[in-house]
Amino acid sequence: MGPPLTIDSNAVENLIRPIALTRKNALFAGHDEGGRTWARIASLIASAKINGVEAFAYLKATSEAIAAGHPASKIDDLLPWNFNPST
Repeated sequence: MGPPLTIDSNAVENLIRPIALTRKNALFAGHDEGGRTWARIASLIASAKINGVEAFAYLKATSEAIAAGHPASKIDDLLPWNFNPST
């Protein structure tokens, strides 16, 4: 039996803090729907960064896939952790 595992809560908190702060700041976007839209985009950008994906390439490829008719039933394929830059 090995040593007990420890969880570094500071590392986890530092990882998710930018996501929460950006969403909170988006509340002051000037319009409710504009704030919600910005919070969604900011969350996608932060999720891409957390998953080691270049955010602009991810958003561009995802937007193009949606515009090309990507089926809503396969939306999970477009999440940052499933992103394949070669597609």
